[in-house]
Amino acid sequence: MSRDALAPVLGWSLAALVIAVVVVRGAIAYARRRGMLDQPGQRRSHTLPTPRGGGIGIVLACLVAMPGVLWSFPGAWPPRVVLGIAGALALVAMIGWWDDHRPLRQWPRLAVQLLATAWFSGALLMGERMAWMPLLVLAGGWSINLHNFMDGIDALLAQQGMFVAIGLACLAADAGQPALAGAGFVVAAACLGFWCFNRPPARIFMGDVGSGSVGLLLFILTAMLWRIQPRLLWPALILSSGFVSDASLTLLNRFLRGRRWYAPHREHLYQWLVRSGRTHARSAAFYLGWNLLVAAPAAVAARLHPAMALPVCAAVYTAAGATWIVTKRRCLRRPQQKAGHVAT
Repeated sequence: MSRDALAPVLGWSLAALVIAVVVVRGAIAYARRRGMLDQPGQRRSHTLPTPRGGGIGIVLACLVAMPGVLWSFPGAWPPRVVLGIAGALALVAMIGWWDDHRPLRQWPRLAVQLLATAWFSGALLMGERMAWMPLLVLAGGWSINLHNFMDGIDALLAQQGMFVAIGLACLAADAGQPALAGAGFVVAAACLGFWCFNRPPARIFMGDVGSGSVGLLLFILTAMLWRIQPRLLWPALILSSGFVSDASLTLLNRFLRGRRWYAPHREHLYQWLVRSGRTHARSAAFYLGWNLLVAAPAAVAARLHPAMALPVCAAVYTAAGATWIVTKRRCLRRPQQKAGHVAT
């Protein structure tokens, strides 16, 4: 990214950060007034009633700042794509906001989410590669829901949103796409604004309005990178390997055991980390360690050596799967070890 583009990127990112902070502060008061509180329970990882719906700050920040970046920076995107992003984000946020106020059944939510991803995918592919649209719609729906599943402890999803968005922004900048890079930094800044109130101990949770929207935004940035250069898909997927592996393996395990995959549960790895005695901060640090020590270097390697990008991506996901299995087994043994120690 050129020096001329750096100042505007910082300006739009700062605007997104400020909007997110202001809106989240207001969302805390609103949630308390409306009784939008997540209560502690057997399937939850928190111990105090906590307001939800703070993700609205991320949504509004991105709705304001992303169009400005994507329209005004070098490498500007067509109006239909920008409007598709705004429309899809508004749809996912609205159904999530509704669900935060009055819980909905999963099928109406899924229908709206797929409609949103279809809107964006159609705008992105219009005129070319339309055969990819069904796959993009399904990928977008999965991204929305897997990030919703992974939003269960303080700071985890906001942290992941910052990491992946910054990584995607760097890939876009390296590919000569300042507009898309700026959009990635805007998403990261919006997540940072929310993180300030969600770091342990959390003052507010994202709610479905935020978790689904973050999943959509990361999918959108990834799909746009793929649209520019298909080979960028592999380093982009590597950046999300920690979350994708945890959500996918957990739900596959539940499906094979004959359980309802969409029902609330506490079987994700981050939930087992908390259940085995680790704090929310330490559990989130586990994922941050994976991102910084494995995902980031592997994504750089995949970008620098395009011919090896797919094998590197496959190796990272294989390692993530192995890490998931080994760590979960240790978590399952840890309470037994504690009980045995107490009994002794």
